[in-house]
Amino acid sequence: MKTIQTVLLIGCLAGMAAAQDKAFMNARIIDGTGKVIQNGTLLVRGGKVAAAGSSVKIPDGVVQIDITGKTIMPGLINTHGHVNALDNLGRYARFGVTTVFSLGGEREISFRDSTRAEQQTPGLNRARLFICGPIPAPDTAEAGRKAVDELAAAKVDLVKIRVDDNLGAGKAMSPEVYGAIIDQAHKKGLRVAVHIVKLSDAKGVLKAGADFIAHSVRDAEIDEEFLALMKKNNAPYSPTLLREVSTFAYADKPAFLSDPFLLKDAADAEVARAKEPQFIESMKTNKGAAWYREHMAVAMRNVKKAQSAGIPVVMGTDTGPAQRFQGYFEHLELEYMVNAGLTPMQSIVSATGTAARALKVSDVGTLEPGKWADFLVLAANPLDDIKNTRKLDSVWIAGAAVPGK
Repeated sequence: MKTIQTVLLIGCLAGMAAAQDKAFMNARIIDGTGKVIQNGTLLVRGGKVAAAGSSVKIPDGVVQIDITGKTIMPGLINTHGHVNALDNLGRYARFGVTTVFSLGGEREISFRDSTRAEQQTPGLNRARLFICGPIPAPDTAEAGRKAVDELAAAKVDLVKIRVDDNLGAGKAMSPEVYGAIIDQAHKKGLRVAVHIVKLSDAKGVLKAGADFIAHSVRDAEIDEEFLALMKKNNAPYSPTLLREVSTFAYADKPAFLSDPFLLKDAADAEVARAKEPQFIESMKTNKGAAWYREHMAVAMRNVKKAQSAGIPVVMGTDTGPAQRFQGYFEHLELEYMVNAGLTPMQSIVSATGTAARALKVSDVGTLEPGKWADFLVLAANPLDDIKNTRKLDSVWIAGAAVPGK
């Protein structure tokens, strides 16, 4: 019986067929639904999960891979990231983020056009991509409807808008305009994700029919009215706690900048910039950073309240901008969600099964028969310590090992 290291070596040296059937044996399997299988076998055939259980029959000709002592879990789904270049998808994948919803960018449609067909093939070696395309910022309801028509023609996966006054420095999109955008999107069969900061704005867009709250409510405690609106719309809630952390953390020279798990694949220039005295000083004196630091506790309490109320909480980070480290911050997000009061299992499910279900992607997120075999092999149990998601032994997408950098 082969070890996982042997199989990876064979794959590198001999070009092992991406679709070759494999059985990962003697593993702890976290399936993405909240269940754990002890001493289990994950059977992968044609790039998809054929079976996952404690008594799986292995057909002849299947490569058997012994991973005794290791844990298998579904690949992470980031429900709020940003892809700025195609190579970002490789970095996400190498860190174990196997699906990314890129919530807004001028080049997303071209990225989607050049990658989407590959997402239905075995042996994919980068993260799956879903997009919003350019973010409408119209001044009138008519212009908002026209922008939605253009996005619908481009066949985006979601529409994204921002309803935020930038902490009083600007003017938020008016209810008339965002109402028209949401209405037109629904007429076109599209859901709408909304960037908000304030509770009042969140309630406003939900009353207009918003489908996805793409950040934490950060200015006030969420209340029963907000929770009722979320349930009425069946809207998921993406905390993006690491987005908040990124606004102030570098003022304190965070320890994670020296984490080998980050440094193995982070952009060197971004890490160097985060350590520059001028950059550090700018964070110390930034009023917005001070506000987000002050309100971080509110955001974290709201995550726990939403989870406890039965709202579908889905992992998101807003990674993509500089110093929001793609792939790495997703693991920190899970830690922050646990610190906010979720259990390790709840945080894992938020980034796997719940994320896929909430954003209506039916073929990933859980290790159930018929789903793509997108999964992580971990050297330690993340249910014991959520930080163990960073003890990443290997990443597999559509049944093939993701190559290193």
